[in-house]
Amino acid sequence: MSQAAPSTTVAPPPTPAMAIESPDERRQRIRTGILMLVLAAVGAVLAVSASPATVTFTLSSQFSERPLPNLGLPALPVAVTLAAYAVVVALVHLFRGLPRRWAGLLWAGFGLAFVVTFLCWAAAGKTFPLTNQLQGTLNVATPLILGALAGVLCERAGVINVAIEGQFLAGAFAAAVLATVTGSLLAGVAAAVVAGVLIAAMLAVFAIRYRVNQVVLGVVLVVFASGITGFLFDQVAEGNGDRFNNPGVLPAVRIPLLADIPVIGDTFFHQTLLVYAMYAAVAIVTFVLFKTRWGLRVRAVGEHPRAADTVGISVLRMRYQAVLAGGIAAGMGGAFFTVGFTGSFDKDLTAGQGFIALAALIMGRWHPLGATVAALFFGFTQQLQNQLQIIETPIPGELLIMAPYLATIIAVAGLVGRVRAPKADGEPYVK
Repeated sequence: MSQAAPSTTVAPPPTPAMAIESPDERRQRIRTGILMLVLAAVGAVLAVSASPATVTFTLSSQFSERPLPNLGLPALPVAVTLAAYAVVVALVHLFRGLPRRWAGLLWAGFGLAFVVTFLCWAAAGKTFPLTNQLQGTLNVATPLILGALAGVLCERAGVINVAIEGQFLAGAFAAAVLATVTGSLLAGVAAAVVAGVLIAAMLAVFAIRYRVNQVVLGVVLVVFASGITGFLFDQVAEGNGDRFNNPGVLPAVRIPLLADIPVIGDTFFHQTLLVYAMYAAVAIVTFVLFKTRWGLRVRAVGEHPRAADTVGISVLRMRYQAVLAGGIAAGMGGAFFTVGFTGSFDKDLTAGQGFIALAALIMGRWHPLGATVAALFFGFTQQLQNQLQIIETPIPGELLIMAPYLATIIAVAGLVGRVRAPKADGEPYVK
């Protein structure tokens, strides 16, 4: 008589979310979902209080040869619809998590829905110049992106770069003076790059060779750059603007076909060489860091320098190279403030933008593309503040100025996803 095989209970296969979500990821999802729900609730309150008037968006600049018709939206129904979408996305993420295949698209839709809801509430019955908003965003974000890329290169190699503001100031001053003296704007850009590299070299020597505390060192370099550029401005440029502080601005170069794209073409493809250099820098830094041997070595010395050393990688040399390469990007960012936008230098012209670039680096999770998106967000909010003041909305501009910094605090606190610097970031290496 054969013995029956013991019965076994086969558990149902786990769902994808069950299979991949750890307890830490679940807690992170819940925190992020709560944050999204709070933002969606704010949007819903703005939506139901929106005016039934029409908000008009201009889709072409006033100088466009072929202007597009304005886009008019009924503020109240559009705001309510978009706010409802944001609430649904927030609830889905809170209780189940967004599908990974569509997560990026849904996140982008959530952000767009919140922004348009806000504009429907704030600009109802008014005309909002969309092209001015896009152009202003790019103007503000260009040096931030270049500064954030400098930070990415440094910190991926394990060196904290708080000195971005100082590199901006040195680059801006050098560009203004050299471009004025030589009469060549490109010479000014080259001088800015040299100035940015010199500050980077000071950072590298003291941080890598002498192992000075890198945060304190960065602050000292910012103060040094502010002091030396302010002193030289008083001694050389002030009162002699025509001789030393009148560089002019790089001319805009129009790219055929691309500049003819409706709405965005004239903004993104009729720009100065520094803006195009920023586009190229984002692509180059991303490719070099993640697709080349040099980039692999940079990331290795930023994560596990001892392990990198054991396989023959010179940790100190790689860190020197990465910091100096970052100085090139930061120097170009400094040049934008003078020969790329304002056409002259003034004391502390950069007004803390280097620290915002550092915040963009953190929000972007030390990735070139993430830092670029964060810098664009900062540029968008700063320009939005200016636009709402121009169209005379009752919203205090100070509230909008707070938005990027509040978002940075939220990001650093880990409420919008895991934010972790390279493991060896800020740690001196001793053989």
